[in-house]
Amino acid sequence: MSLKLGVPSKGRLMDKTFDWFERYGIRLSRTADREYSGQVEGIDGVSLVLLSAGEIPRELAAGRIHLGVTGTDLVHEKLPRWEQQVEELEPMGFGQADLVLAVPKFWVDVDTLDDLDAAAAAFRARHGFRLRIATKYHRLVREFLTEGGVADYQLVDSQGATEGTIRNETAEAVADITSTGDTLRANHLKILSDGPILRSQATLWRSRVAEVSATEKATLKALMARIG
Repeated sequence: MSLKLGVPSKGRLMDKTFDWFERYGIRLSRTADREYSGQVEGIDGVSLVLLSAGEIPRELAAGRIHLGVTGTDLVHEKLPRWEQQVEELEPMGFGQADLVLAVPKFWVDVDTLDDLDAAAAAFRARHGFRLRIATKYHRLVREFLTEGGVADYQLVDSQGATEGTIRNETAEAVADITSTGDTLRANHLKILSDGPILRSQATLWRSRVAEVSATEKATLKALMARIG
C-alpha cells in the first residue's frame, strides 16, 4: 500500500505544485500514456493521483486519497464542517487569491455590507424581486452575508465569467475569486470595504478519514519531516 497524493491535473497549479515538491527533493511527473496518473521519485511509498482541483476536497473527504493539494477556497466551499474531514498541513505560498464581494462602481452609496443591505431592500421594493449576486461560492457567500446582516438577496449560480453577469443583466452584484482585482475594475466593479470573504492559497491537506496502515503512517512522517 502507498500514500495517495492528489495533485491538480493541469495548468499553473499543477506546474507550481511539482516545483514546490521538487524544492524538497521530491520529483512528481505525469505518466505520459495515462493522463491521470503520475510518478513520485525521491521518497518511497507515495503514489501520485492527478485530479481537477475541484475534485480533490471531495476525494479527501471520502478517504480515497490521503493527501491533496488544492485551494483553501475549494475546501471551505465544498466541505461542510471541513475541519472534521481534513487537516491543513502546509500553506504552499502560491495560488493566492481573495474571495470578494463587488458591486457596480456607479453605486456611490454602497461601500459596506450595511450599505448593501439597505440597497438590497430598496431594490426589492422597486423591482419586486431580490437583488441577485452571481457566484460559484454559495456556502461561503451565504455565511458571510448572514453574519453581515444582509437579508434581501438571492444567489445565482455562475460557472462562466462571473464579472460579465452584471453587464448581461443576469445579476446586480458578484462574489468571485480575484488575485489582483484587475478584471473587476475592467468590468467597472468595486470591492466592498468589509474585507475579503476568504483569503485563499494552494495548500497541502491531509484526509482525517482515509485509512492509514502502519507503513503509510511512517511514510507520512517521513514526508512531513522532509517538508517541515
